[in-house]
Amino acid sequence: MRLRKTMKTSLSRLCLLLGATCLIGSTVIAAPGPAGAKLTFRRVFKGSSPELIELNIREDSDVASYEIRQLDEDAGASPFQVGAALRAKIFDLAAQLHHFQGLDLDVHRKIAYLGEKTFRWESGSEAHETKFNYTLNPSATQLLQICEGLARQQEHADLIARRMRYDRLGVNDALLQFESDLNRSLLPEPQRLLPMLDQIAGDPKFVDIARQRARSLAERIRHQS
Repeated sequence: MRLRKTMKTSLSRLCLLLGATCLIGSTVIAAPGPAGAKLTFRRVFKGSSPELIELNIREDSDVASYEIRQLDEDAGASPFQVGAALRAKIFDLAAQLHHFQGLDLDVHRKIAYLGEKTFRWESGSEAHETKFNYTLNPSATQLLQICEGLARQQEHADLIARRMRYDRLGVNDALLQFESDLNRSLLPEPQRLLPMLDQIAGDPKFVDIARQRARSLAERIRHQS
């Protein structure tokens, strides 16, 4: 009787051990979910400043990358952030444009050359892109404005950061340039610059006019948000 009880207990333990092993094994070999889609915007315009703009934005991540430079400068992308609401808008516009599959956006008219723009959409092994100089398509125009606005926003962020580090007297001029584009509603997410504006506003090493302007801009952006 005792032997039978001992064997029953051992068998129960063995079943539990095998069940746990199967559970662990299934967790280890589980495949990761599919990665989100990626949208790339690229503009090349020789003789302009900058000559190259490239943004890479992922549908499932707020971390994007940008590259803004002259063509003869060293290549190299830097990270920046794009909020969930703006990303949703970007990928909704891409969907309205059928992810650029077989899409001809150019007006094909004799107009001034404004640089070659490229929209590219990638998801897994699927990829589509379209190139154009100028378009009248409303969805494409809106997407272009967002992408160019993000690039301008990063240019302002980079300029203000450089002035803060190397040219404190030039900070106010950089803020004036930022304010000009803010007034024209060209910047999709100006709140991204709030940490820099707050730093300038609270740091006595910057001239008073720059501190006042930074404080005013920060209050305005927070009020708009």
